[in-house]
Amino acid sequence: MTSTEITPFCETPIQPGDVLLAVENLHACVEENEILQGVSLQIRAGEIHALMGRNGSGKSTLSKVIAGHPAYTVTAGSIHYRGQDLLALSPEDRARSGVFLGFQYPVEIPGVSNLEFLRVSCNARRQNRGQEELDTFTFEDHVRETMAIVQMDPAFLERSVNEGFSGGEKKRNEILQMALLEPLVAILDETDSGLDIDALRIVANGVKKLALPTTATLLITHYQRLLDAIIPDFVHVMAEGRILRTGGKDLAMALEQRGYDWIDETDGSDTPQP
Repeated sequence: MTSTEITPFCETPIQPGDVLLAVENLHACVEENEILQGVSLQIRAGEIHALMGRNGSGKSTLSKVIAGHPAYTVTAGSIHYRGQDLLALSPEDRARSGVFLGFQYPVEIPGVSNLEFLRVSCNARRQNRGQEELDTFTFEDHVRETMAIVQMDPAFLERSVNEGFSGGEKKRNEILQMALLEPLVAILDETDSGLDIDALRIVANGVKKLALPTTATLLITHYQRLLDAIIPDFVHVMAEGRILRTGGKDLAMALEQRGYDWIDETDGSDTPQP
């Protein structure tokens, strides 16, 4: 499927409360190892969802499956993005149509200018939305203004993508990409990992500024501290490849105090689903 085939639904106006992402009974594996074992999740425009759980529970796998990572095979279930079959799209078309994944460990790309990488990515997204591409000079002015969101030094534009960046600088660069691409669904995989207090504050403020009534955000995290800065509408707890419990911010606070053992002892059937 080409990007031109998905342009019409991308141009449809979004209303707060519209379902942007719907995951239904999703099963996925790597080779013979099944990791996701029936994940169901619905995210609406204007909502921020947090996904928590132990290492190996399937959180990052879910994010990569949504983004279209080729290492994972979906064996059952569905993912719909604005009512369209997301699994039918290539990873590139998912990104062009407005699905963004911020990586837990952003990769370095030696020899590729950060400025040029951002410009090409931004213009691919603009083209899919029926907008004119930005020339080099116009884009440079635009990106320099946008960098203020994450308090980045414009000198980072002249360096290779993430090469020699600290952990905090890499995460700021991810949020800068997010700001430029203006995704409808943003999935941030442990954006808070490796950040000191100041960097966490800057990144969290950037995420909050980009969370709009017409967009949706999925935060994958281990820690309450990110959710102190970004208040989620829903918190989901994942274990053994499925979501066991859903609640509000108080659920995250309970996890901080009590750990995950008490979640394992219940099936979460009394918890309302969004």
